[in-house]
Amino acid sequence: MLPKYNRILLKLSGESLMGDRSFGLDPKMLEQYSNDIKTITDLGVQVAIVIGGGNIYRGMNEAETGIERAQGDYMGMLATVINGMALQSALEKTGVKTRLLTAIKMEQVAEPYIRRRAIRHLEKGRVVIFGAGTGNPYFTTDTAGSLRAVEINADVILKGTRVDGIYTADPEKDPTATRYEKLSFSEVISQNLKVMDMTAFTLCQENKLPIIVFDMNTTGNLQKVVEGKNIGTLVS
Repeated sequence: MLPKYNRILLKLSGESLMGDRSFGLDPKMLEQYSNDIKTITDLGVQVAIVIGGGNIYRGMNEAETGIERAQGDYMGMLATVINGMALQSALEKTGVKTRLLTAIKMEQVAEPYIRRRAIRHLEKGRVVIFGAGTGNPYFTTDTAGSLRAVEINADVILKGTRVDGIYTADPEKDPTATRYEKLSFSEVISQNLKVMDMTAFTLCQENKLPIIVFDMNTTGNLQKVVEGKNIGTLVS
């Protein structure tokens, strides 16, 4: 089956890499994600990835940590590079050529982010991982994902989560919550549904970039989404 999307940006949370652990990286999750990503690169899909860093460090709360917000955000960016290196290693083990590009220069471990270079890697069939967020404090990795997706002209953002879409309420707390199949950008805003933070979300809205929220932890789901099957929730 031909994929519906030619070039995607896959947004993963750092927490998803923990698996059942309370901190750090679970090799089983890295292996599962790598195998899933390989199945879609085998279909000819160009894949860019942005990962959060919450499994290693969350820099949001100055009151709790005593570390000022900007400093904490930079620490969080470094955590995303660690995750990017781990995923790169796992992907290359499965035979997928991968490049890690970072918004903060660290030439010994990654290439600096240059937009044209990133696009060239994608055109050559390499998976591109964007590390260190946008390189600026006060911006989340959701915003980094939206920004990079717009910059590389991705067809869609695929936000891989633990739940299979956007619900009327938190399905882990409210058993009566129902899943939306499709939503418009304005519906998400008016109903105050937490898809991404507002900066990231507005960027997608302004650039007419659709977002699909889906369950990444079920093997095979990524391929189904890319093929246009009715998985998760489409925001457009």
